[in-house]
Order: sequence, then C-alpha cells, then structure tokens
Amino acid sequence: MRSDTPARLGLLAAAVGIALPALGAAPDDEAELLALYGDKASISIATGSRQPLRRAPAVASVITAEDISAMGATDLDEVLEAVPGVHVLRSAVFYTPLYVIRGVFTGTTTNPQVLLLQNGVPMTTMYSGDKGITWRSLPLENIARIEVIRGPGSALYGADAYAGVINIVTKTAAESRGTQAGARVGSFDTHDAWVMHGGHLGPMELAAYLRVGHSGGHRRTIDADAQTRLDGLFGTHASLAPGPVSLAADAVDASIDLSHQRWRLRAGYKLRDHAGVGAGVSSALDPTSEGVSQRVTADLSWADPSVTADWSAGATLSYLGHFESSRLLLFPAGAAFPTGVFPEGVKGGPDRWDRVVRFNAFGAYAGIAGHKLRIGAGRDLLQLYRVETHKNYLVSPAGVPVPTGPVIEYSAIQPHILPHTRHNDYVYLQDEWRLAPDWTLTSGWRHDHYSDFGATANPRVALVWDASLDVTAKLLYGKAFRAPAFSEYYGVNPVANGNSTLKPETISTLELALSWQASAELQLNVNAFRHRLRDVITLVQNPAPAPGSTYQNAGRMRGHGAEVELAWDAHRRLRLSGNLAWQRSINDSTGQDAGYTPRLHGHARADWRLGAGWLLGAQLNHVAGRRRAAGDTRPPVPDYTTTDLHLRHERHDWSFSAGIGNAFDADAREPSLAPGSIPHDLPLAPRSFTVQAIYRF
Repeated sequence: MRSDTPARLGLLAAAVGIALPALGAAPDDEAELLALYGDKASISIATGSRQPLRRAPAVASVITAEDISAMGATDLDEVLEAVPGVHVLRSAVFYTPLYVIRGVFTGTTTNPQVLLLQNGVPMTTMYSGDKGITWRSLPLENIARIEVIRGPGSALYGADAYAGVINIVTKTAAESRGTQAGARVGSFDTHDAWVMHGGHLGPMELAAYLRVGHSGGHRRTIDADAQTRLDGLFGTHASLAPGPVSLAADAVDASIDLSHQRWRLRAGYKLRDHAGVGAGVSSALDPTSEGVSQRVTADLSWADPSVTADWSAGATLSYLGHFESSRLLLFPAGAAFPTGVFPEGVKGGPDRWDRVVRFNAFGAYAGIAGHKLRIGAGRDLLQLYRVETHKNYLVSPAGVPVPTGPVIEYSAIQPHILPHTRHNDYVYLQDEWRLAPDWTLTSGWRHDHYSDFGATANPRVALVWDASLDVTAKLLYGKAFRAPAFSEYYGVNPVANGNSTLKPETISTLELALSWQASAELQLNVNAFRHRLRDVITLVQNPAPAPGSTYQNAGRMRGHGAEVELAWDAHRRLRLSGNLAWQRSINDSTGQDAGYTPRLHGHARADWRLGAGWLLGAQLNHVAGRRRAAGDTRPPVPDYTTTDLHLRHERHDWSFSAGIGNAFDADAREPSLAPGSIPHDLPLAPRSFTVQAIYRF
C-alpha cells in the first residue's frame, strides 16, 4: 500500500465528518436518498427475465442511472472499476480497455473472456472476438442501468459469457421523458455536447440520443519502448521515447428507440475517428498514426407476456455492422532489422469489415406448479466479409519485416487474414423450480453448434435459499466457453498463425454467496468462488526449424477468491458503500501467478446531500498485489490508490456538476505485457477536472 493511502482515507473520513453537521441541519427527507439510488432491486440478465436481485441465481451487481450521476462518472470504464471483482486493464494498442472479472486474463491485447451486451445483444466483433480494439469509450448519458454478472453465463448467452457478462441497458422514452441538452468540458482538451428526447411519435413511444465529442487524451510519458530495445541491439537511435502516449479521438454516438405495444425497434451508431494508437501497436511510440471505427447496430424485438394463460413468448432479430481501419507506424523512421533499415519506418494498416446477424426466439411456460420453464433457440450468421492489408514490408519466414519500398495493398500477396463466414445454431432450456417456499433451484443447459469448430454444451445449476426474511444464500455451479476468434482460427500472419483445429476455451466455476439485510439501512453481500480454465488459447512457438508461433489450446489456469460489498445508509442524507475483492490466479503450466491482475482491489465511496439540491461525493480506488507473468523478470507492478471528488447541484430545470479525477495525482500504471517491451508499464491519467451542465426543457 502506498505511504499516502492512510492520509487519503483520513481525508475521506474528515469530509464525512464535515458533512454530518450539515446533514443534521437538513430537513428529514428520506425520499431524496431513495431517489438518489433508484431501483437496484431487480436484474434481467440472470435468467432472461426481470427478477429480484437478491434472489437471482447469480452473483450480480446493478448500477443505475442515479448511481452513475451520483458518482460523477462520464465513461463506462469508470463505472466498471467500481464493481466488485472487476478491474479495467489497458492494452498498449489504442489503450483499449480490458474488462477483467475475477482475475481471468490470459495476457493478450484483447478482451474475449467477457461478453459485452447492449440491451441483451452481443457487441462482439469477429476478428478479435471481443468489443474491438478501437472501442475506445462509451458515454453514460443514455444509459438507464448496467447489469454485471460475475461468473459463467454460457448456459443462457452462449459464447464468451465466460468470466462474466456486462449488459448495458439504454434509456426508454419513459426514462428520458422530455428533452434535455448537456455539455461538458474538462482536462486534456475534452469537450462533449449531447441532446436527448423521450416522448411520443404518433402512437409510438420514442427515445432519441445524439452526442458529439473530442478529447486530446492525457499525455503521460513513456520513457522507454520496444524501439529502445531494438536501438540497443542494432546501434540505432530511432526510438521516439521518452514521449507521450497518443490518446486523442473524436466521437459520435447516436441512438433511437421506438416501441409500440409488443414491438420495439432500436438502432445505434458509434464512431471513433482520428483515434490515437495509445502506446503503439508494436509497443513502439507512434504519435502521428490514427485509427477509425464505425459500429452500426439495430434490433427488432417482439414480446408477449400473455400469449395464453400459461405461455409467454418473444423473438429478436439483430444486426451489428463493424468497420475498423488504421494506418500505423509500427516502428519509427530509422528502425533497423537483420533484413535491412526502414528509412521511413515500418508502416502497416489493416482494414476489416464484419457483420453479425442474429435471430432468436423463446417461449416461457408457467403451467406446472412450482416451475417456470423457458426454452429458446437461435441462429447466428458471423461474417468477416472484407479485409485489406496496407504495408511497406513483407514478413520473412523467420517472422522479421523485410523492406519493400512504398506502402501498397498486400491482400493478394501476404494478407493478415482472409474473409470467412461462421454459423452457429443453438438451443437452450431453463427451469426455475420452487422446491419449497424458501428454496428455488434454477437449472439450465445450452447446446451450440458452430459450422467450423463443432459443438459445445454448457450447463448451470443454482440453489437459492431464503434462510430468513433478511438472509439469502446461494450455491452456484456453471460451465462456460469462449469461441476461438477469427484471428486465432483463420489468421495467416506468419508471426501468429491461426489454427483450424482449435477447440473453444472452457471454464468451470463454483460459487457460494450470502446476502444479509442487517437492517433497513445496512446491506452486506459476501461471496467466494473457485474456477478452473481448460484449453486456454495461447500462442506457442513452433517447433524448430519452423519460425513463428501458432495458436494452440495449450493453457490451463485455476483461480479462487472472495468478494465483500457493503452499503450503509448512515444518515438519512448520507450513504457509505464499498467493496473489497481478493483473488489468486495460477497458470498451471508454470505453477506461478498468472500475472497482470490485482490480487487485492478495494473501492470505497461516500455520497451525501448537503441540502438545497447539493450532492457531494468522494471515492477511493485501491489496486494492489499485481504480479508479473512467468518469464517477466521485472519487479511487481507498483500498487496505486486514486481519489475522485464530485459535486453536483440541482436547481429547477438545471443540473450543474464538477469533478476532480485522481485528485492527488497518483502515479497509477497498468502492466504492459511480458516480457516488458514497455518496461515501466502504461501510465494512467494524472489529475483531471470536469465541469458539466444539463438543461431539461
């Protein structure tokens, strides 16, 4: 723990002490406190239908729009960092956020072990098998709630619901009633503006949202990079380090939600343009290159809760179109390799277009006493339908770049991947059985059949016991899988060859959870878990004399840990909350810590109303115990503690807020990948300031 952490904790306690007299002088209005936190008592992704959070057959968290506003968060990453057992790592490539749940991370630049949903529809792209390397960020103004399951979800959601599931639920017309306009400015040349509307369009309910923004990104310094090491080997002086990370980006987000009776149509657009490449795609600083990504989504759903007296049913047709492009300086001008010198640098740029069409339908039957049966089926069309490769080099059989002159389109000569199509057909069955007045047994099973790597079946079972009016206990077991990404299955990169014999990764998880409503003001949740990962997909050096590496099902991991979360309404206008997560992940092949993720992660928060529409909040985030992966001889990653402060004022139709991020300017860093091409890791943002105003018409 950093030496100044006690001082920060003391500051938080002192701030609470200062606020208490003001709270005592305020009028007795408990409704304000309830309004601040909204309805967090239900969740939809645990079984596919809304049910009480406390009795849901999963270890889950719900963050409401009111929570988001109270904590002053402006981006999805900030919210997820506050969820028990969840930590946001960073990739050097575009500084892409990697959402790690319970330490399940295999040391890659992608994030395929967590399934990200938007309104229940996967946001998975085909090449990397996750949300995409140029995902960048997600604003929060249009989010009604965020639901997070820690633990397997493949029995209901299929591929990639592996370590956990994150579901982002956008606002409906009722939740964004009327019109509001907002603007925000902050450090690092950040500015955003948005408008939202909720109302009626003829007989239909309409919710619409548009946001445009720009950020220059923080420019923390990288003092040495991969080119620094190459300069030492070849006697060159090409490295651009020391130099800043490149995080600027322009953003557009738009969505529309139309509903009428049993039908709902949603559509969205997400653009990230002129996006800086972080610490460099090859872990070599690249201050001039940019990337762009476009994401178009649409889903049409129908649901009838009373088809007959005992049956309900629904169906969804969804589309995801994704494009990402970049022109990259992989290594700077003057970089040298055994194959020659690159006077203008090693340049490369992949362009990829993919689309996903999904159709699913379900029926729920409640005609058997004590049972709620749900059966569903679906088909997914998964396509990487166009690929281009622009570069000024070829890769030698030894995996080393060979200069070829100017940048040209190499797709017909040496592509990094070719277009492919994958189909998946699935069926699932779930039963919620009320064994006794206080006991519920939820069991489920899903069978997926992929056109390329074959079939996989994943069960789950959850026993929930209402031990008393204020205590609920859960015993959970589940199995989940991760489908091989197209890059792993079909890639033709000589350095990282795809493998068409890959099987899906699997994980088995056992959990025990306890929820105690100690009083009307105090809630305590505790859980412990143990999981085992098999057939982990990892790059393996090809046997000599063959050069390069190939993806193989060569990894095995195991982990265990516990999470505690507490929420206490200490006063009618004051809430204290926090969580503490401890975990240990072991790589079975080395017997050592798998590396990268915190063994100990704590988050504490205080929100108090000062009267007359004022809200003051503070939160601490402590990350500790990160080890290096096997073979990485650097010392452990230093611990860090950040402190954020937030002040909000509501007045008539106006809302004003101001925030300070990392108020004490901690040197917070996330680990770079082994063996340490960026030896001193990836710096996070320094102290920052934000001011925001919202007007409701």
